[in-house]
Amino acid sequence: MKIAQLVERKPWIGWLLFAGTAGAVFAAAVVGATIVERRQESAALRSMDPIDPVEPRSEVWGEGRPREYETWKATADTSFRSESGGSAMRDLIEEDPRIAILWAGYPFSRDYNQARGHAYAIQDVRNTLRTTGPMPATCWTCKSPDVPRLMDTMGVAAYYKGSLNDLGHEVVNPIGCKDCHDPKTMDLRITRPALVEAYARMGKDVTKSTHNEMRSLVCAQCHVEYYFSKDTARPNYLVFPWDSGFSAAKMEKFYDQNQFHDFVHKLSKTKVIKAQHPDFELYSQGVHARRGVSCADCHMPYKSEGSVKFTDHHIRSPLADMSTSCMVCHRQSEETLREDVYMRQRRVNERKFAVEDQIVRAHIEAAQAWKDSATEKEMEPALDKIRRAQWRWDWVAASNGLGFHAPDVAQQTLGQAMEFAQAARLEISRIRARRGKTDTVPMPDISTKEKAQAYIGLNMDSLRSVKAGQASMFRAWDSAARIREAGYGKKTP
Repeated sequence: MKIAQLVERKPWIGWLLFAGTAGAVFAAAVVGATIVERRQESAALRSMDPIDPVEPRSEVWGEGRPREYETWKATADTSFRSESGGSAMRDLIEEDPRIAILWAGYPFSRDYNQARGHAYAIQDVRNTLRTTGPMPATCWTCKSPDVPRLMDTMGVAAYYKGSLNDLGHEVVNPIGCKDCHDPKTMDLRITRPALVEAYARMGKDVTKSTHNEMRSLVCAQCHVEYYFSKDTARPNYLVFPWDSGFSAAKMEKFYDQNQFHDFVHKLSKTKVIKAQHPDFELYSQGVHARRGVSCADCHMPYKSEGSVKFTDHHIRSPLADMSTSCMVCHRQSEETLREDVYMRQRRVNERKFAVEDQIVRAHIEAAQAWKDSATEKEMEPALDKIRRAQWRWDWVAASNGLGFHAPDVAQQTLGQAMEFAQAARLEISRIRARRGKTDTVPMPDISTKEKAQAYIGLNMDSLRSVKAGQASMFRAWDSAARIREAGYGKKTP
């Protein structure tokens, strides 16, 4: 039967065909409009105005990348706090006063807080009591997109030679777009020479890295262990100690070969290496790195809006939003996975605390051995063991994530630290025994931050007074920056 005859006999079929045809036409129109809209959206992003290569302000970069910029601004959010980390302000010496003893004689014994988001990079450097005295400009290196401009205009070595305060008026913008992106193409790039130089010494060329590798390497510009060279020809030059490898033992070998130490411990006289935050090194030895997962995959997961797939620049703990980070790959429930993370971190933390106790005792017992007239020759083996124990403890303790990036490596490293600490204490007891001192060295009351800092002789009121007096200097820095930045503009590089 022909359709016309069918419709004539059953009119409702005609209406059905009409509705179906109209629906199909409407759907085709919607799809077409969406395609056009998304193409226009993508074209708009590709055709954004070029940015002045010296422009450090993320709000200017954000005019052409509003999604990335809006998520970057969220790094100012300090509300998330996990069991062992997060972005909330936490006084870590108050939580664990023993670390003031471990760093006696070094600025970290004055002030050590949980790192907040990138938005606070400049503010936190200004506020910390660690910067009450003379500090090198090298301390600014990872804190601001103003730094690449200074390195270009001054020269890298000359920049490192400067002082923190002398360049403070030039370094005012917190970590942002320019630190990781090319102003012409928005491609990821390395803006800090220390990473390039470290790779070159290992026989590697950073410029040949894949895009996925770059999603970790831009983080590795800063989230690494480093030291300031004491070479008089290149004072305070920033160096990554990777020549022998990424493990604590291999980096220690580098430091030994260069006879390097950050400070001499006030109590034990140990030549201590102060670990920074060897996140990339620990990550590189973990399962995520072996599976090809980049830092950004977890800490800056992809998001989609319309036709645009972009990276979430609210850089933070993956536990803050597991649905877009962990759950992309894992199939457990969020509750199960979160508890698995915490379980691994608790185990690392338990051993870390046990090691701390042994190293603190070793420092205090060594101080007593000196009072008992021990000689430098006698003490050298014990102090060497304390150095190795504290370096390994700090290598784990200073890394973000409490060892989670490679829990097995963290546990192994802390196990080695425990062995060195106990061997040091045994050595010290023998030195004292040779002088007829067989008593147990009493441990001081360091149960609070105030008691621990008082024990090592810190005048905290004086330090706070100096810091309060720097407020006017900070205001002057910001005023000078606003005048300078008013001259920047969107110019073709």
